[in-house]
Amino acid sequence: MHPKEVTIVEVGPRDGLQNESKNIPTALKIDFINQLSTVGLKIIEATSFVSPKWVPQMADHNAVMTGIQRRPNVRYTALVPNEQGLKDALNCDAQEIAVFTAASETFSQKNTNCSIEESLNRIAAVIAGAKKHPIPVRGYVSCTLGCPFEGEINPQHVQRIAEKLITLGCYQVSLGDTIGVGTPHKVQKLIDVVSQKIPLDTLAVHFHDTYAQALVNIYAALEKGITTVDSSVAGLGGCPYAPGAGGNVATEDVVYLLNGLGIDNGVNLKKLAAIGRMICDHLAITPRSKVSIALAGATY
Repeated sequence: MHPKEVTIVEVGPRDGLQNESKNIPTALKIDFINQLSTVGLKIIEATSFVSPKWVPQMADHNAVMTGIQRRPNVRYTALVPNEQGLKDALNCDAQEIAVFTAASETFSQKNTNCSIEESLNRIAAVIAGAKKHPIPVRGYVSCTLGCPFEGEINPQHVQRIAEKLITLGCYQVSLGDTIGVGTPHKVQKLIDVVSQKIPLDTLAVHFHDTYAQALVNIYAALEKGITTVDSSVAGLGGCPYAPGAGGNVATEDVVYLLNGLGIDNGVNLKKLAAIGRMICDHLAITPRSKVSIALAGATY
């Protein structure tokens, strides 16, 4: 029932670091991405081209994107909110961009100061610009399993938004459990509903681990045939506009799960765990990855 191969989208440098209040030196971010590039990850989301007014931690996006040492087997992506963000990302040679909307009207207003419909109009303009180059576009939908302001979200509503993103030109849509309230049954129901309208292989999942459900939710998604999983090394992350949201699922824990299932992912777990501990040491925090903590004391 499980896929033979899964692609991990490493979002630690962007989604993982954006919520940190402590200023992170640009050189450290670059070194962090360079190290992640050596472990077998195929896609790394390096930064976001958003206004420093709203996300100060990403103010150095130009320097980060132009300063990293690129490897030919890794695709370096960036989140963009609008046409100006696209222009900046293209000037920095982003190989892929990600656009974002939400399945909750209230969250959309809190996160981007616009309605879902307005956010889709912005996305349409960004995708139209991206097609001229061309550069692939990936879509995020936040709060697909629950919202801190509106509660449960109707899967049919998520379906309509995901279908719209694919129609506009996104090659893939990542379904985000932004506040980490999903459970396996709800995850499988969501995938069933959304995949009625768009191909299963255009869907990815993005789980936060607020209630320690992220790994079992990923397992449930794998059972449904999902082959792309977003994660963040050491479980870094959160969401500044979603009260109570926990960190992202840790990439180390995802790799350990996939290895245990015999699913090819191409990632060197020990090297990855060491990188996770390195960035956490700099941030003066403890890794949220149980695997990383265990490997630190392993004698084998």
